[in-house]
Amino acid sequence: MPVSTPKRLRIAVLADSDTRWKWGALTADRIAPGPSMEAAPREGAQAGPLLDGFLLRGRATPTPRQLEEVGVRADSLREVTAVEFLRAMTEESYDVLVLSLVGGGVQAMLHGLARVWENRAARPVVVTGYVGVVYEKLADGLLLRHGADLVLANSRQDADRFRTVYEGVGADASAVTEVALPFLGGAPYEGEHDPYTVVFAAQPSVPDSHKDRTYLLNRLVRHARRHPEREVLLKLRSKPGEHTTHIEELPYQKLVQRLDPPANFRLVYGNMGEVLDRTDLLVTVSSTAALESLHRRIPTVVLSDLGIRESLGNHHFVGSGCLASWDQLDAGHRPTPDEEWVSRQGVAAGGTSRTESGGGSYASAFDAARERIAELLDRPGGLPPLTPYYTPVTAPGYLPGILARHHLGPDGTPLPGAPAADKEPGPVRQIVRRAARGAYRHGVQRVAPVIRRMGEL
Repeated sequence: MPVSTPKRLRIAVLADSDTRWKWGALTADRIAPGPSMEAAPREGAQAGPLLDGFLLRGRATPTPRQLEEVGVRADSLREVTAVEFLRAMTEESYDVLVLSLVGGGVQAMLHGLARVWENRAARPVVVTGYVGVVYEKLADGLLLRHGADLVLANSRQDADRFRTVYEGVGADASAVTEVALPFLGGAPYEGEHDPYTVVFAAQPSVPDSHKDRTYLLNRLVRHARRHPEREVLLKLRSKPGEHTTHIEELPYQKLVQRLDPPANFRLVYGNMGEVLDRTDLLVTVSSTAALESLHRRIPTVVLSDLGIRESLGNHHFVGSGCLASWDQLDAGHRPTPDEEWVSRQGVAAGGTSRTESGGGSYASAFDAARERIAELLDRPGGLPPLTPYYTPVTAPGYLPGILARHHLGPDGTPLPGAPAADKEPGPVRQIVRRAARGAYRHGVQRVAPVIRRMGEL
């Protein structure tokens, strides 16, 4: 009797930005029971799961350049509206679904999926989580994600906080599952490069004022002038006109045009991991890139120049040992990270201990999630219906508005006139959509700052 070939796991990822597509696709690989997608080439490979990507249409839908920069491959990838995605979930059969969306998007999809799957005997395991550091709207974001089978926490610290929130409102906390950020990796730092390279990891919305962003840019350029022997790089997330997870009203590319930076100062794009390969000092306000850098044991600085404030997100790094100012850096200071703090963030390089309680390395950080998904897939009788914490009874003044933004009614049913095409949009629809996106971005990047400045007069 011939040996039977195991059925390939089918995973769908729904994402609403380039960063969330990266997190969702890499998470899908890490949490899939059985061989990883990285275990064999894509072409004709039977080892890893089949990955279908869905990009939720909106202001931050990734451009082809952004998708190429992320560098994550999929077996298929298409742009959809929320209603089109829900329709696809009734027509296709998946084992796992990863919702890599902002909290309101997750909540809307949970209700929409509960509706379209209510008469199905089987459904996928639904997974969601966060793309990075959770430093604001903890309760709001968590309760909007409640109802998924797994709510991933990127560290032991986050897992503890997530369970506390759920238990505090009487919600089931069993879905909280500790993992780690899926994009950590790369070669550990082994010493200075030639030339010594300083990288400032910019963020689209932090800080958000013209004054603060200009200050940071001036300090970076000043550092380049003080150290002509160094290469000083400003790592940018997107090009003008593109959007990421957060809106960028004041792109550094425009601010730098007013300056005359030295020859050793450059703007760079590309995959963050590739930039870190040549980094000797990573500087940021509060970017998740700091955790990627710490994972590799690259000297890492979280700036305190603008204060240590919740609005900046750098308060998350209190206790890390990485907080410092440009004055200190210019004087030669190099912070030493606190190992206990680093451990609590799920960050470790070179196979060192990831957590105090569980031990283990980064490679085993996703074991618990894989085991839980395998158990759910083998659950006798299939999975129970999705039951989010928010319902028309528990949040009658909040939930309907969240669902309506995705053209869903209070019961998760598509509203009349909701955009859902049975075919690819025609040329006219494509032109109108591009024009609308361009108008939105123009409003965000040019009109809105002018109105804000007028209001400050």
